Order: sequence, then C-alpha cells, then structure tokens
Amino acid sequence: MILPDPKTVGPISRTDIVRYQGASGDFNPVHHDEEFARTAGLPAPLGVGMLHAGMMTAWATDHFGPERVRLVGVRWKKPVWPGDTLVISGEVVDENHEQFTIAIRAVNQDDVLVAEGWTTFVT
Repeated sequence: MILPDPKTVGPISRTDIVRYQGASGDFNPVHHDEEFARTAGLPAPLGVGMLHAGMMTAWATDHFGPERVRLVGVRWKKPVWPGDTLVISGEVVDENHEQFTIAIRAVNQDDVLVAEGWTTFVT
C-alpha cells in the first residue's frame, strides 16, 4: 500500500476558520470572536476541530477516493490556532483483502500532535 506524501497545510488563517464555520453551521464565537475567546480564558479564537479533521481525511481520500471510505474517526489532542501550520501524515495499521485502515496524524509547526484519527477504506 503506497500512501501519499505528508501534506503541509497553512498557516491556518482566521478566514479559513470562519469559512469552515459558515459551511458547517458552527457559529460558536470562541472560534471567531477575540474578546469572547479571551473571556473564556483562551489566548485567541481557536480553530474549529472539524476543520483539521476534514483536512486529515481529505489527505487520504484525495489519494484513495472518497467513495471507498467506510469509517472515519478522530481524536483532538491540542488546540489549533490561527497562524498554525499543520503537517498531515499517516501509516497503514491494518490491511486485508477487503479493506485497509490508515492511522492519520496532524502535528503543528512545533511537532506537537494536535489530532489523530483513522480512516478505513474498502479495497
């Protein structure tokens, strides 16, 4: 199984975050309102978790095809902030004649794991 090369995404802008919020219907102000985020104890508005989850899944589906996806899972580990750059990569963790599963990870510019997940594809 040949995986795609790691993909670098970013720097992630507030515009990226707000565009995703609009597309997803998630209008929580912690993702776009500076004052609200600071009142909540954050240094800045944080990235919408599903934005980078989508980037992770797209890394794999762009290579293997979205029509082959059977299962996707993600765990968020650390916040993603405007200005962060993510590197998305993965490895095959299970493979048989019917399907294969790729463990996918996203690390920021400081090599900190921000999210990990998996995608299972049919062969």
